Amino acid sequence: MRNFEEPGRSLAMGRNGMAATSHPAATVTAVEILKDGGTAMDAAVAACAVQSVVEAGSTGIGGDCFALIAPRGGSDILAYNGSGRTPAAMTLEHLRAAGVSEIGRQSPHAVTVPGAVEAWARLVADHGRLPLAEVFAPAIAMAREGYVITPRVSHDIEQQTALLRNDPTAAATFLTDGKAPSAGSVQTQPLLADTLEAIGREGPDAFYRGTVAEDMVEFLRAAGGFHSLEDFAAARGEYVTPIRTEYRGRTIHECPPNGQGIISLMILNILKRFPPAADPLSPDSLHVEIEATRLAYAARDAFLADPAHAKTSIVEHLLSDALADELAARIDLGHALDTGGVFDGVEHRDTVYIAVVDKDRTAVSFINSIFHPYGAGLMAPRSGVLFHNRGQSFSLVDGHPNMVAPRKRPMHTIIPGMVTENGRVSLAFGVMGGHYQAMGHAHFLSKLFDHGLDIQSAIDLPRLFPLPGTLTVEAESAIRRTVGPELTRRGFTVKAPNWAIGGAQAIGIDWEHGTLLGGSDHRKDGCALGY
Repeated sequence: MRNFEEPGRSLAMGRNGMAATSHPAATVTAVEILKDGGTAMDAAVAACAVQSVVEAGSTGIGGDCFALIAPRGGSDILAYNGSGRTPAAMTLEHLRAAGVSEIGRQSPHAVTVPGAVEAWARLVADHGRLPLAEVFAPAIAMAREGYVITPRVSHDIEQQTALLRNDPTAAATFLTDGKAPSAGSVQTQPLLADTLEAIGREGPDAFYRGTVAEDMVEFLRAAGGFHSLEDFAAARGEYVTPIRTEYRGRTIHECPPNGQGIISLMILNILKRFPPAADPLSPDSLHVEIEATRLAYAARDAFLADPAHAKTSIVEHLLSDALADELAARIDLGHALDTGGVFDGVEHRDTVYIAVVDKDRTAVSFINSIFHPYGAGLMAPRSGVLFHNRGQSFSLVDGHPNMVAPRKRPMHTIIPGMVTENGRVSLAFGVMGGHYQAMGHAHFLSKLFDHGLDIQSAIDLPRLFPLPGTLTVEAESAIRRTVGPELTRRGFTVKAPNWAIGGAQAIGIDWEHGTLLGGSDHRKDGCALGY
């Protein structure tokens, strides 16, 4: 039961439908789409399109997408991989010949062909009820007529001002006289409005072929990229088989690699080998979470890559009981361990997560990203497409599983999640925050199922994150004050994060009462709403 004398928010409640996003305008849009007869997928894509406008630093049509779908609330979960691939001409040899020793954030080589638009169109066609033009209409109106800058968006632009100044179109779009706009000011994106309108009218070909594609390719090639019109025309996502593990009597579902959902399942497999502590924020409880995360992320950085380019599948090994037993046995509550993992400095970060459940109880767990805040900070000048920088996740180490190669998808940090029990979906959830996401999933589920917290209370708890390959632990202030000294004594270096850690949204289905329960993170601007 929530203490109503303390700051916080109550669980959102509803019967007919619910949406949870990181921006109020997106949540309202999703609920309105549901009320107008749209499905959960119609609502999720409409919300994401809105966030591409009003929260452009986190997501957009220049990024990538993953989704989990539970039709009519069943346990046969569908997964879609909408992540983009490198140009066909992009090889390690060509990069070295061009003098590239690392992929910089504003390098055209950080831009793989965006997969989001193809994914949105395919998912709406397969699981929606409304035409794409109607799904995009709220986003188009906001981009053309104006939207209000919220506090977190203003903060994010301020943090990225120097990046945005480097690109004239991005600077003209997002900055006011070269500075970040204040919260409460109004902004427009007319170029993006035109592009969204074209996609809604003509379908994904309006993005991957024709004038928009020409604009993107010309811009990227002028900056030194290897992109071609053929690369864009060949963009295709795919349905894939979800991976899963059992945790405290429930089944946890994630998308398979090239995403890091498997790392979340690895962490859970380690955590379930320890009895839950009475206090979810006790030193011992946090110590186990930290070490389970460090061990799982060491495996991620050594092995995770596009399975289409892998010689053998590593899924079975990484999710095996034998490996979980071995890793759990290495954890010593007395001191920090040496993970002995491979970490070659590959970059891993901004995203939006959307959960929607409709009246038929179809649940959608949907995530879309341009990676770092404002991605590469590169914007196509005629179409208003802000590009992601996901290519920074590639390794330039010859022979590494995640080594850059032609038409290859990079290791991805964005992961949607779902939980089923008793043959039905019980929870759609996600945690934003770049490479924190795998730990964020495990942390959130542990608080629900090990400690009995409700969705909102679990989201509200203070967080920490061990930086992969190091003994450094970023911790929010409440943890630094209470547990920080003890973690330091055990050998960790505890420091403040550069910004709030992650951002979660979740919707639970109470089948007994026929109700929906939603939670949304105070670290973002958004909310959960049901009706």
